[in-house]
Amino acid sequence: MVAWAEKMTCRIVLADDQPLIRQYIRQLLAERPDLDVIAEADDGASLLQMLVEGSVNPALIIVDISMPKLEGIEAVRWIHALYPDTKVLMLTMHKDSYYLAKSLAAGASGYLVKEDAGTELLPAIEAILDGRIYVSSCLSDDTI
Repeated sequence: MVAWAEKMTCRIVLADDQPLIRQYIRQLLAERPDLDVIAEADDGASLLQMLVEGSVNPALIIVDISMPKLEGIEAVRWIHALYPDTKVLMLTMHKDSYYLAKSLAAGASGYLVKEDAGTELLPAIEAILDGRIYVSSCLSDDTI
């Protein structure tokens, strides 16, 4: 298997209702020239509309659980059903195994608590793009 860093640029969509969180994630991703944020959405419905219209074709979507119009977990169910090759990383404030289980059952490839994003976002993306499931260290000691 080719390491993810050796692959083409990874096209990423950010979906979070908080502009400051999206800006922070963009800054973290800017450290890597092989990670390209191609679009942003401020709710789950806008995210799905973008995908269905075909205006974006991401390899990875980073999505919040708590968003207006369409919650992140429901958005992930739709994404997983319609675009099974698109990876999804849940980025959330919820440190609850209930949300973790629901996210993974919906089709997410990873679950990252926002407070861990500064140190774990890039390792989470690496794990997901390498075909592994990633769980935030505050909920699990390592990836699955």
